[in-house]
Amino acid sequence: MKSTSSSEVPTHKNRRSFLNILLNSSLVGFLLSVLYPIWRYLTPPKGPGEATPASVMAGTVNDLKPNSGKIVKFGRKPVILIRTDAGEFRAFSAICTHLECIVQYRPDLKHIWCACHNGHYNLKGINISGPPPKPLEPYKVNIKEDKIYISREA
Repeated sequence: MKSTSSSEVPTHKNRRSFLNILLNSSLVGFLLSVLYPIWRYLTPPKGPGEATPASVMAGTVNDLKPNSGKIVKFGRKPVILIRTDAGEFRAFSAICTHLECIVQYRPDLKHIWCACHNGHYNLKGINISGPPPKPLEPYKVNIKEDKIYISREA
């Protein structure tokens, strides 16, 4: 029989544990080198973003007939511009407060309507029916030389 000394066993275990650590760390390094570029590609960069303008020109007075509305881009967000039967202009955020769908003006109902879940807002932007929990955010409308300007309310 061959006798093993106690000094040989730790050397064998040390060598095996060293190889296990080396292989495991190289596997982790390989996975990181593959997964990190994929993760960086899928996540958008954090930049300053697009600046929100103070006001935008939405068109001319003659572009919008009474009892009608249109969607206007205000930076990255849509705004709904409405001209009432009386000729008054009003503007609100066009994003429904329920699930962020885009609202539209319904001339037959004479109010703002969200098609996603049948939410209704009156011409003051207040939710009157359906699931929307809050009113629409109002915007200020100014008319200068027959041009319609929309700006944030202060």
